[in-house]
Amino acid sequence: MSIFQNLSTKCIRQSFVTCKFASRFSTQSKFQDTDQSHQTHFGYETVDENEKSEKVHEVFEKVASSYDKMNDAMSFGVHRIWKHLFMQRLNPPHGTELLDVAGGSGDIAFRFLEYLKNQENPDNVPSHVTVCDINEAMLNVGINRAKKLGYTDENQINWLLGDAEKLPIESDSFSAYTISFGIRNVTRIEKALDEAYRVLKPGGRFMCLEFSQVNNELLRQMYDSYSFTVIPVMGQIIAGQWKPYQYLVESIRKFPDQETFKKMIEDAGFRSVTYENLTFGVVAIHSGFKL
Repeated sequence: MSIFQNLSTKCIRQSFVTCKFASRFSTQSKFQDTDQSHQTHFGYETVDENEKSEKVHEVFEKVASSYDKMNDAMSFGVHRIWKHLFMQRLNPPHGTELLDVAGGSGDIAFRFLEYLKNQENPDNVPSHVTVCDINEAMLNVGINRAKKLGYTDENQINWLLGDAEKLPIESDSFSAYTISFGIRNVTRIEKALDEAYRVLKPGGRFMCLEFSQVNNELLRQMYDSYSFTVIPVMGQIIAGQWKPYQYLVESIRKFPDQETFKKMIEDAGFRSVTYENLTFGVVAIHSGFKL
């Protein structure tokens, strides 16, 4: 029996959120919208918006089992440093109610719990993280990792099958929202940002860690050469998958640059929006507040 068959009633037991699973999460139609379909990109390919959702879902179904191994190989382990810095910049206090979207592997959630474990908490103020992902295979990766790490207390962490563009969560529910290497895969980035704003409490913080644009011309040429010639081959050798990693490389190039994405975050209603480049702009951390 799938672990998600029971999630509609118990995935979030805390009073600040009511789970509202709709039928869209149970069949292939879960990726389709009643709105008229428009064209978008899937890497360098032009597809219908509904088709992109299905294609991205298929990509992560294929790579879920080798996700961690490939992250280490592609970045030479640097992704761990990026995520460590991401959590340092979030600097969550005890009492934080975090929603980590597109976080099925648990990478950010576990860092959040470890970060708080290392902070003094004399009043035993509880904190909590909900990991949300549209892909059941990725959530299973995270759930299995959580068991190995001993994070099985539902008062600390739970898992939610949901779409970043249509979060099954009540408004004004969380004090922080994170999304790491996930927002470029959503079909309509604007809708995901609107949803992030909706589910955050007033004063809540949005933070995104995502691949971005290298501005130095020489470094960009070297980075592009490595990305297009090495990463898909590495995917074939390590994970037995070429096309998903070809899509990965292409999707990075189609994602808005730092300033454009900053403007999109502001357009969603966030204030005090800033960004910080890491590794010459290979990735960037964007931050904003619901004020």
